[in-house]
Amino acid sequence: MLTTLFHIPPQIEIGSVSLPLLGWGLLLAVWFMIGLAALLWSGRRQGVAAAISSLGPPLAVSGAIILWGLPALDDGAGVPIRGYGVMLLAAAAAGTWLSIARGREVGIDADTIVAVGLEIFLAGLVGARLFYVIEYHDQFFPPGRGLLEAIPAVLNVAAGGLVVFGAVPTAALAAWWFARRRGLPLLQLADCIAPGLLVGLALGRIGCFLNGCCYGGLCDLPWGMRFPAGSPPWFDQVNRGLLPPAAAGGAALPTLPIHPAQLYAAIDAAILAGLAIAFTPFARRDGEVFALVLTLHPISRIVLEQIRIDEPPALGTPLSISQLVSIALLVAAGGLWWWLSLGPTKNLLAADAETPA
Repeated sequence: MLTTLFHIPPQIEIGSVSLPLLGWGLLLAVWFMIGLAALLWSGRRQGVAAAISSLGPPLAVSGAIILWGLPALDDGAGVPIRGYGVMLLAAAAAGTWLSIARGREVGIDADTIVAVGLEIFLAGLVGARLFYVIEYHDQFFPPGRGLLEAIPAVLNVAAGGLVVFGAVPTAALAAWWFARRRGLPLLQLADCIAPGLLVGLALGRIGCFLNGCCYGGLCDLPWGMRFPAGSPPWFDQVNRGLLPPAAAGGAALPTLPIHPAQLYAAIDAAILAGLAIAFTPFARRDGEVFALVLTLHPISRIVLEQIRIDEPPALGTPLSISQLVSIALLVAAGGLWWWLSLGPTKNLLAADAETPA
């Protein structure tokens, strides 16, 4: 577990001059130059209007984060750079890279993949955070805390607190809207980015491990791990009476050994990504790679939730909210497979295209 890697200072010293780094500072200037270069480069390739349409919204959001979001996260020593947040960015980069490589194979250029990746990432981030805040609303809105006072905690995504399934509807909506605006085949686009999403999930789960969230139950296996005092599983074990009162009094006793459920989930997502990539040449219709991911991931999530103990049963059932959502996604996957089966195969589509009118 490594929650905080380091701090970004609010200002830097250059000789005898102190320059602001956050807000209206050097970081915003760097953002402006990089954003302008990206717009110019993309504009030369696909036109100014298309470049602004694809890169404008994510650039505006990232600029707002630098201008207002980061200063709000200053804890006195600067902006803490969390292990969770770093892995989240690594997940976005790795998933985009894989999607670019897969996009080339079907004729989707890198600019398009980067643009859709940014929109899906941001939309998914909003959905995943919103789901988490709703599920754990007491943590963000305890008695006596007003809405304005809760905003910094709600926006502090880098400290952890995302529900993967919360990203599904917002990310799917972003992908649909992007495909519609750009005239791209949605199913082909979904097949292209599905394995990249799983690679991103694998790296994101490593971030969960660094943060200590999404933890498992007690483990007597050789790889059972102990988390330090003050970590989420430590508080959980204290509340359950599994640690002695002395630990609750502040003694630096680690947790009892628990399952590294975060690493299990990371390995699972990596394996599913490999299966999706291996299945791609055998897919008979556009959308089948995405349908495979939509089928396998909920199944593995239902199993992994048996190991995790951080989510209580929901809606009067013995299942967690993630397991209930997984069941709903399995139903949706069944419907998608049925709908795809009604369409022609790729070979038939190619044959139709080659047949003279």
